[in-house]
Amino acid sequence: MEVTTITEATGTAERILEAAFRRLHADGYAKLSTRDIARDAGVNHALIHYYFGTKDKLVMAALDEKNRRLVHRQAEMYEAAGSYSELWATSLRFYREDLASGFVRVQMELWGASLSNEALRQEFLPRILDWVRLVVPTVVQAVKDYELDLPVSPEAVAGVVAALWIGAEFESLIGISEEDDHHDKALEAVGVVLGILDERRRRGNT
Repeated sequence: MEVTTITEATGTAERILEAAFRRLHADGYAKLSTRDIARDAGVNHALIHYYFGTKDKLVMAALDEKNRRLVHRQAEMYEAAGSYSELWATSLRFYREDLASGFVRVQMELWGASLSNEALRQEFLPRILDWVRLVVPTVVQAVKDYELDLPVSPEAVAGVVAALWIGAEFESLIGISEEDDHHDKALEAVGVVLGILDERRRRGNT
């Protein structure tokens, strides 16, 4: 009986999280209704408070369910990476998959809401920094491996790369077209440059 109860409770919480993610993606944070979430999940509205307490705790839990899995996916990608241009190509493919799945939209909804919600911001920032911490060491190492003599630090280059990804996400979601700002071409251009640097490095090692 105890195992059944635990299983049922887990299933209920998972349905609520999935419904919250879908609603956050469809309606945005400002229009998010816990009553709509409860109806979509097929549960009593009181269960949302029972399992998650507040709306903000619910949306962070909904993000976390996806965020942990995708951060782990990124970490595995870095560990198994070949050349830096191959790594960039895989990152670009994952980026487009995450746009299509709604994850980026949900992440950016919470980013926007965090600007005026201090409590939500304190919860949200560590999740974003999880992604930044994956990017920065790899870019720093790439600058060293390429033996680039730059007038700026490798960390500064890493900051530019991280900001490029975030900017492309915002521009895509807000509807800025490729014709107006070429964000997709900018991401692809980095891959081209990395391919040239990879080839130069390969020749230097032969």
